[in-house]
Amino acid sequence: MSNNKKFYIDGAWVDPLAPNAIDVIDPSTEEVYTQISGGSAADVNRAVQAARKAFPSFSRTTVAERLQLLEAVAAEYERRYEDIAAAVSQEMGAPLSFARNAQAWIGLAHLKEMAKVLKSFEFKSMRGTTLIVKEAIGVVGMITPWNWPLNQITCKVGPALAAGCTMVLKPSEIAPISGILFAEVMHAAGVPKGVFNLVNGEGATVGGALSSHPEVDMMSFTGSTRAGVLVAKAAADTVKRVHQELGGKSPNILLPDADFSKAVPAGIAHVFANSGQSCNAPTRMLVPQERHAEVVELARTAAGNFIVGDPRSENSNLGPVVSKLQFDKIQNLIQSGIEEGAELVTGGPGLPEGLSKGYYVRPTVFANVKPDMRIAKEEIFGPVVSIMPYDGEEAAIQEANNTVYGLAAYIQSGDRKRAQEVASQMRAGTVYINTPATDIAAPFGGYKQSGNGREWSVWGLEEFLEIKGIVGFEAA
Repeated sequence: MSNNKKFYIDGAWVDPLAPNAIDVIDPSTEEVYTQISGGSAADVNRAVQAARKAFPSFSRTTVAERLQLLEAVAAEYERRYEDIAAAVSQEMGAPLSFARNAQAWIGLAHLKEMAKVLKSFEFKSMRGTTLIVKEAIGVVGMITPWNWPLNQITCKVGPALAAGCTMVLKPSEIAPISGILFAEVMHAAGVPKGVFNLVNGEGATVGGALSSHPEVDMMSFTGSTRAGVLVAKAAADTVKRVHQELGGKSPNILLPDADFSKAVPAGIAHVFANSGQSCNAPTRMLVPQERHAEVVELARTAAGNFIVGDPRSENSNLGPVVSKLQFDKIQNLIQSGIEEGAELVTGGPGLPEGLSKGYYVRPTVFANVKPDMRIAKEEIFGPVVSIMPYDGEEAAIQEANNTVYGLAAYIQSGDRKRAQEVASQMRAGTVYINTPATDIAAPFGGYKQSGNGREWSVWGLEEFLEIKGIVGFEAA
């Protein structure tokens, strides 16, 4: 029996207090394929009360008990792995291979990494005669997005469990089914009643009720900067901790000594993966003025390797974007690039050739993009790359930091020492040198309007802990 129209509260699947059906649309067909229930403030309160009731006992469990629980969750996640991958593909349009090898994979990777961290994490330490204790912060409200649903759920839920927190999760109402499956994973793994709760619904209603609830001790939010501001404002009256991972407009600096034949295709592929719907995507490709024409041709060829189509087809490697709202926003920004005088290298507005429905965007590359153009400043969240020429390394660094965001930056160079020197000048939470593999043990989060706090590994665990000093403690 499907739990799609239910909430998971206090260890059981329950009906909403008032019916409120929300359509879930397959972005590849534009058709409704299921429905969920939208929650109310009263549903949120039920979930918060369950989490509040469970907190005293769960926060006092041993590290060994929480480690065993995390491992059980990871094992059950592996058992449901293919279901999760299929759900992500249908709800947000990721090609099935990408949903399996990236979307579902990273959720499991976070759970395993948190179990590894928990095995050696020190919750207590002595500083002179003072015992420093790191304790669970309390009840955590979690709001997660549609673009990397399992990534964001697990890099919040994993450390919250490890810390001894209880929680209420609101997944995106646009891509909610993977979140429901994750709740089924939590139940099957034996998570105690009230420790994990899920309420679906819209951000303004469910997210607002969570953010302002006086018995929620912390909000962990991932989404747009605009929505993050609203969460912070709603949380301010109760002075709860607010942890945010927000938007990005990441630069990708190709230094003159980089291997352009590798760096350009890698940069294009990084943006186009997930249909451009990654907050840390390197969408601004900064290249030496004298190499601009060369980069344009390399980018044109690289973009041509992407075949847009049905995410369930083995013949396509670029699926649709998640919704009509997102599609329309991207189309507007592509049109603005043309109107503001950027050089359209490939792609452009409208549906790709041969497609008449679905929220598909043509893989698009602009060249000769100027810093004051909208496509250089605004987060597009689609398969669109802006090539921006620079004159000298200092100018490249200045332009890379010329953004209200600071989530990530990318440096390509044949001289690692030089790349590291440029990296040290980036105002960004994570800097990637020469397209490295994903490091689940690295911190993830941003400077400036890309948010505050860090996720992933030990850095994520620290966010869910309060620090207590017991002065005059006599060690045994």
